Amino acid sequence: MFILQPGTADLRFPPVELASPEGLLAVGGDLRAERLLEAYRHGIFPWFNPGQPILWWSPDPRVVLFPAKLHVSHSLRKTLRQKRFEVTLDSAFRDVIQGCAHPRRKYPGGGTWITPEMIEAYCVLHERGLAHSVETWREGKLVGGLYGVALGNAFFGESMFSQKADASKVAFAHLVRQLDDWGYDFIDCQLPSNHLFKLGAEEIRRRDFMSRLEAALQRPNRLGRWCFDTDVVKP
Repeated sequence: MFILQPGTADLRFPPVELASPEGLLAVGGDLRAERLLEAYRHGIFPWFNPGQPILWWSPDPRVVLFPAKLHVSHSLRKTLRQKRFEVTLDSAFRDVIQGCAHPRRKYPGGGTWITPEMIEAYCVLHERGLAHSVETWREGKLVGGLYGVALGNAFFGESMFSQKADASKVAFAHLVRQLDDWGYDFIDCQLPSNHLFKLGAEEIRRRDFMSRLEAALQRPNRLGRWCFDTDVVKP
């Protein structure tokens, strides 16, 4: 197991091919913006529970969604057509990530993996114009959303939350179609879930993911606060 030292100038990670069968690559280090960006550029992401050291992962296979392959179910299409939610980009990043951090029943003990340290780290990336949020609102109240990191033509999805039926799916549909219009290559969904597969995500081999990531990173970053283009989602 590769051990990272916190606070050092050396931000290098080992090759992703050295990850365990489960995808665990390294332990330790810190969540400085520079280290996080180095991780994403090399197909690596942090995921750990409170009380654990920072764990860095690069699973094989990898779950991605190609924007043109977004699957909008009949019920979700109906929700989009009815315009039940107002949807915004980068209007409440901290609120969204805090919403994603709320305890959930599916985690043992109702816990969460989004620690206060993680929240602050991604807020720094947001301030640098590299992390972004999508918000869904109902009667002026934030009821769902998602956040992630954008580098080149790749978007790395981190987490989503929903307090109303379909709130996170609506946010995701808006984001995917906007990214498609902007020419993004793929959304990294990291790990498998039935929720994502129903939206069109699929598994690809890590070597394929790394090749696609290398190509996506050749494109310039879309820095700063994002806004939706007019009528990006057409039910």
